[in-house]
Amino acid sequence: MPKVKTKSGAKKRFALTGTGKVKRKHAFKSHILTKKTTKQKRGLTHTGLVSSADMNRVRQMLNI
Repeated sequence: MPKVKTKSGAKKRFALTGTGKVKRKHAFKSHILTKKTTKQKRGLTHTGLVSSADMNRVRQMLNI
């Protein structure tokens, strides 16, 4: 029986916390930053948690 592989895109984008929640980064922070305000860019800096609606999909991609 072959091993189950994780989605390589998902393992680059998500990380597990110690309590089993999934951390994620915010979108819209990579390019075209000149038209975005400093406050907007600062708000996108902090990591967030994956919402409960998406949790099952993300866990399936990470094989948790």
